[in-house]
Amino acid sequence: MTLVSIIIPFKNPGQFFAPCLKSIQLQTHKELEILMVNDHSNEMDVELAKSFQKMDHRFHLIHSTGNGIIDALQTGLEKANGKYISRMDADDIMTNDKIKLMTNKLSNAPKKTISIGLVSYFASNKELNEGYKNYENWLNSLSINENNFKDIYKECTIPSPCWMMRKEELVVLGGFSSLSYPEDYDLAFKLFYASFNIATVKKVIHHWRDHMDRISRTSNTYQFDNFIKLKLNYLLKNELKETELVLWGAGNKGKRIASILNDENIDFKWISGNPNKTGHIIYRNEIKEMQYLNEKKLKLVICAISQKGFVCPENTKFNRYISFY
Repeated sequence: MTLVSIIIPFKNPGQFFAPCLKSIQLQTHKELEILMVNDHSNEMDVELAKSFQKMDHRFHLIHSTGNGIIDALQTGLEKANGKYISRMDADDIMTNDKIKLMTNKLSNAPKKTISIGLVSYFASNKELNEGYKNYENWLNSLSINENNFKDIYKECTIPSPCWMMRKEELVVLGGFSSLSYPEDYDLAFKLFYASFNIATVKKVIHHWRDHMDRISRTSNTYQFDNFIKLKLNYLLKNELKETELVLWGAGNKGKRIASILNDENIDFKWISGNPNKTGHIIYRNEIKEMQYLNEKKLKLVICAISQKGFVCPENTKFNRYISFY
């Protein structure tokens, strides 16, 4: 069997840590190296990690050489001996066949492939937010068709932490230390622009736990602006080639994008279909009417329209559309 290294950064997961570790211990794929990386967690959770290390030789407690999840992931990667790398969040649960199914997918796949699976949200002591369920359905629909990179500028399209890839290929990408926050989304972009393939296990193999203390809810590193900055960084570096940048949408989200573009001194045209906004100057930019899209010059158009039912248009001869929502 192929050795798989599972990296689990943990920082105060509390009551959710033991069920997570137990779900890994029960994997049908037995050839595992489970790297529990202590990111300055409390003593109670460190002791729990030690107890799993004592009862099962596959569990290894190591201590992060830095601060935060990126440093913890990189610490785990540097200690990993497996041919394949996967990761796990310390408050989630995996089905007992997750690693086996992903390993089978990856072992039969060509180079530069990442294996993923379907995911499902569940809530602890609260009602699950409708937005999370919508994201789950949208992401799984992309994964089933192995078309995850199609809408990468909308949201993170690689389900974290439900992926597996060859260690040597992750190292070539720069490992985790090359990532910025939000790190899962940054990794997805790196995979996309490195032309990786997708191989999907087409069943739910990972359960995301939603709770009020989940790091994606509490940490400033996952604020809205950080996602926008990451998208713009990849867009400007890889997509804006001898074209004019156009921002479509002057709602709250469009304004945040405009503000960031101004802060970075990036020239753009701003359009809106709202007659109450066209002709007005916001953030030093005059908002133009929609007819501007008819001008015969090459344009890269950021669609920042978040209203329900809006569909970003198909690309045309002069306009290339990329949806941010």
